[in-house]
Amino acid sequence: MANSNSPSLGGGKQPPKMPKFNMSWVYIIILVTLGVMYFMGDGKNIGQAPQRTSSYTSFKAYVDRGYASRLVVNKTEQKVRMYVKAENVRDVFHMSLKQTGPNPYLDVMYGSVDQLERFVDYERSKGKFKGDLTYEVTSRNTILDFIISLAPVAFFIFLWFFLMGRMGGGSGSGGMGIFNVGRSKAQMFEKGNTLGITFKDVAGQEGAKQEVQEIVDFLKNPKKYTDLGGKIPKGALLVGPPGTGKTLLAKAVAGEAGVPFFSMSGSDFVEMFVGVGASRVRDTFAKAKEKSPSIIFIDEIDAIGRARSKNPGMGGNDERENTLNALLTEMDGFGTNTGVIILAATNRVDMLDKALLRAGRFDRQIHVDLPDLPERKAIFNVHLKPLKVDPKLDIDLLSRQTPGFSGADIANVCNEAALIAARHDSKMVSKQDFLDAVDRIIGGLEKKTKIMTDAEKRAIALHEAGHATISWFCEHANPLVKVSIVPRGRALGAAWYLPEERQLTTKEQLLDEMCSLMGGRAAEELFTGHISTGAMNDLERATKMSQSMIAYYGMSDKLPNVCFYDNNEYAFNKPYSSETARIIDDEVLKMVNEQYERAKQILTEHKEGHNALALLLIQREVIFADDVEKIFGKRQWASRAEEIINENESVIDTDDAKNSGDNLNESQDE
Repeated sequence: MANSNSPSLGGGKQPPKMPKFNMSWVYIIILVTLGVMYFMGDGKNIGQAPQRTSSYTSFKAYVDRGYASRLVVNKTEQKVRMYVKAENVRDVFHMSLKQTGPNPYLDVMYGSVDQLERFVDYERSKGKFKGDLTYEVTSRNTILDFIISLAPVAFFIFLWFFLMGRMGGGSGSGGMGIFNVGRSKAQMFEKGNTLGITFKDVAGQEGAKQEVQEIVDFLKNPKKYTDLGGKIPKGALLVGPPGTGKTLLAKAVAGEAGVPFFSMSGSDFVEMFVGVGASRVRDTFAKAKEKSPSIIFIDEIDAIGRARSKNPGMGGNDERENTLNALLTEMDGFGTNTGVIILAATNRVDMLDKALLRAGRFDRQIHVDLPDLPERKAIFNVHLKPLKVDPKLDIDLLSRQTPGFSGADIANVCNEAALIAARHDSKMVSKQDFLDAVDRIIGGLEKKTKIMTDAEKRAIALHEAGHATISWFCEHANPLVKVSIVPRGRALGAAWYLPEERQLTTKEQLLDEMCSLMGGRAAEELFTGHISTGAMNDLERATKMSQSMIAYYGMSDKLPNVCFYDNNEYAFNKPYSSETARIIDDEVLKMVNEQYERAKQILTEHKEGHNALALLLIQREVIFADDVEKIFGKRQWASRAEEIINENESVIDTDDAKNSGDNLNESQDE
């Protein structure tokens, strides 16, 4: 960056700054021109229709022929107005009465009032004129005439301003709509700490905070890094699932650094006009350079940073690609962005253009993942501060009962618990309110008033008892928490599990989970003699699981150790042949049916216990893990998760965080 105090050419004097062009000058010139035209032309040709005039000779001839109905004399302007009879309109104007309008007239300039009166008296004596002769005195109001004559022009100017402002969407600081449509829509905070958000407000995400801390340190003390020859990364991309706190982390960076912070969304670059996106990109970086050191934060950058199409004829978008090209150039082109750091956030990094992700633009990808157990506890501590909670509330219990929950989900749990407590007129939020909130968010609101026949209730109980039985006798199945046949949302029944938080999953673990999913359909066939539509959700999840195992994880007997995953969004062909596709279909069908037969075998071996479990479900509608233990005995493969369940009675979610309940009527709804 050049030194602002360095001398310039020509004696060391800075060149004079020229005033910036403003469209207001054009509007002022137009108004002045209209005013000059009015005064130069006496206002006769602005905003008025041409007047009908005649010579004094023609006027005398018309009156002599009897065409005049009445005469009005204006002494101030020395003008007489002759109103023409309806039957003589065509003789005078050569037009019909519809074309001239009612009461057509002629304006005639006269020389002497005495001569005019003598002429009128003469025509009356001849019987040619029988109307009235009246006089009027008017004073000309130039200002009023000017305003009236310009009224139509002013109306259209106002209408044009209004429409252009609406088309521009209110963009730009000067109003002017369409003329500022290329201006940046970024919201600027002169000092990032005015947001009032620091790293203390971001619970968990210790790894992500450690990476962005370097950016903050550089902005506070750049000499520490530049003395060693180091350079701060030009850009950092925050990547992670929705609700994990990417935007909050960016705000905390601005709050800690205390520098100007430009915040905008990727969709702010999108507009109906061609070239607007690229113009807004350039304007945003120009403003950031003026305020450097500064931070530009682009949320949901995938709106403009999506990979450019390799086939121009299919799926291309010139305007979006022009915007992306402008962004790439500004981030790392021939120009320099000294002191400007770019932060961006997305949950679809796989869709971004490779040129955007290369070193020199986004040097770092900071992964903001779903919080683990200690991080969930820290997030609960943040969101519980404004709540009046029971002092005996166990935060460890809440964090264990919410695996797979994001920070936004945990905030929703705390808010929902407060609403439930207020609904029950409680003075504080208790443990049960939080448990009910988790159930409410996972499965939906209870529908105890839903009418079901005894046969339907028995079928649902057998179905859910099948899931519980299979999960109890499969070593790697997720530990059961509770089973319910109370309708929630669109589901008529649900089974809650406590999945273990593991980073790797084995083939045996996946097969046991698949077998547990097939337990509901197997129980229906074994103990009712028929199958229903209630297993649609189970079948969908089991099928997708087996397809992933075979096509992606290489866990097939006929297709071992191969992965057909393809991340190319513009590929219209599958990355395998039709023969391989047939093998995949056969392997999926074989794997699912094998686990279905295995589930039927386990249920047959423990049909007495399954029947007792179903009867207990019909009686109590909700049963817990300790009820299952009384029937089947202690589970052979006890784990830490089951110890937690036994310690704290009830609660939690299903596989893959909140995807649990078996929807027994989803296929009918579809």
